This record gives sequence, C-alpha cells and structure tokens, in this order.
Amino acid sequence: MMTPRFRKNAIRGLQIVVALGLLALLWRIADGEEALRLLGEATPGWLVAAFGVLSLQTILSAARWRIIARQLGIVLDAKTALREYYVSQIVNQALPGGILGDAHRAVRARAQAGLVASGQAVLLERLAGQIALGALLIVAFSSTLAVPGGLEWPRWLSLGVLLVVVTALGFLMALIVVARETSGRMSRGLVSFGRAAVQAFAPPSVRWSQIGLSLGTALCNVAGFAFAAWAVGSELSVSAALVLVPLILLAMLIPLTIGGWGLREGAAAALFPLVGAAAAEGLAASVGFGLVFLCVALPGLLFVASQRDKPRPDGDQGEQKA
Repeated sequence: MMTPRFRKNAIRGLQIVVALGLLALLWRIADGEEALRLLGEATPGWLVAAFGVLSLQTILSAARWRIIARQLGIVLDAKTALREYYVSQIVNQALPGGILGDAHRAVRARAQAGLVASGQAVLLERLAGQIALGALLIVAFSSTLAVPGGLEWPRWLSLGVLLVVVTALGFLMALIVVARETSGRMSRGLVSFGRAAVQAFAPPSVRWSQIGLSLGTALCNVAGFAFAAWAVGSELSVSAALVLVPLILLAMLIPLTIGGWGLREGAAAALFPLVGAAAAEGLAASVGFGLVFLCVALPGLLFVASQRDKPRPDGDQGEQKA
C-alpha cells in the first residue's frame, strides 16, 4: 500500500519526467540547437527589462493580496505581504502543482481570521490574476479581429479561444447552481467563497484599485514574455504578444509539470509560427522567460533562510489586529 509520502514523491517524479520529456521532444521538433543559439546571443538589455517588469508584477500581486486579505479581516503590512509572496513564488517554482507556495502562504497568514479566510484571500488573489489575463486575451483577440488589416488567426485558434471562454462561463454557472440549489459542505463552501469574493472586490473603496492592480499584473506578465522574445531576436509585435502570451501562460495552469516547464515552451513553439515567427524563437523566448522569472523569485530563498528561526508572520511581528 502506498503511503502519502510515497505517493507525493511519485507524483513529483512523474511531473519532472513529463517536463524533461516535453523539453526533449521540443528540442527535436522545434530546432533546439537554433533556440540555444538564440539564447546564447540574447540581448542583455531586454532580459534586464523583463526582470524589471516581472519584479513589478510581484510587487503588484503582493499589494493585491494585501488588499484582499484586509477585506477579509487579515491585516498585513507591506513588507510582510511582499516577503510572503516571494516565498510562495520560489516554492511554486520548485515544487509540482504550482500552488504549494500559495497554500503555505495561506497557512502562515491564518492567525487573525482563521485558515478559511486566509485560504480564500490567497485563492481570490490568484483567481483575480487569471481572470485579468483572460480578459486581456479576449479584448486583444477581439480587437485584432475587428481592426481592418489586423492579424488573421486560423479558425482553430478562434474556436479554441471561444471554447476557453464558454468553458469558463459554464463552470461559473455550474458553481452558482450548485451553491443555490443544493445543500451540504460543498454548497456552504461555495456560498462562503462567493461572499468573500464580493467583500474583496465589490466595495467602492477597493474596486478600482483591484481592477488596476490585476490589469497591471497581467500587462507585466505579457511585457515580460515579450521582452524575452525581443531579447532572442524575435520580431513579435505588441498586438500579437497581447493575444499569444496569455494563451502561453494559461497553458501553465495544467498541473502536469513543475513550474509549467515544457507546457509553456510547447505552447510558445506552437503559437509563434502563427505570426510569422519561428518555433525556435518561441522555444527560446519561453525558456528565457522562465529563467528570468526564476531569478525574480530567488529572493524567496533569502527570506526562507532569514525567517527559518523567527516567528511566523501570523504572530505579532508581521501583523496586528485592526
């Protein structure tokens, strides 16, 4: 009989194997040698720019989490919120699933309002980022179709974007029906989460700041990837980046590999040719983006080391009761 620890290690090993397998496959079919050459000749200035906007994205995300947490009764100072966000990023990058760092962040911030509220705050913060990225995709994609002489997309991509939108709306409607028409633990949990979402985003005092922060994080992600693409010599246009990059980043949500490695590169290699770029450029840009983002998350290791023997932020140091 498999123990939970063995099962966890097996899943982690499988995800590492899948990531390496995908990267090896891409090396063969997307001209890995050319991608490696492009990375070796990358323009440092654009990589520094990518580092800057991705660091800004981290700061904006921490600020968004801080606002959501405050709305749910958890008061975080700016330094604590940023530190914990960096820690969660490095854990998400290093471990399978991409959410273990967020779970850790919720546990460490649970003292003031309980684990349910802290978990809701973290989940709502991540969800807000994905919704903003999806909204940016829809607006950009619609704009390229509406503007005369704009980008022309293959039918399968248009159907794919439509399917993503319909699936997301259908899933939301199903959750609403379950919450309203059923009883039990799941229904109560959904109702509680819905109330938390309204409390976190709807009040006029936070509504516009939440929209601004979420749009800012989405644009920083797109800019970071575009800068990585320009660093390796790709001529990816701004309008193309606004459509392709959200699709590439959303592929990382599939929990098959560690940190989205392999999935992100596969999506980039498949989508870049749609705008006249080579698959090798997409592969190189995605690897460059991943390495830059890993560098952005590295301060999390310093915070982990410095806080190992100190009280958690749910104690008196990082937070105070409002």
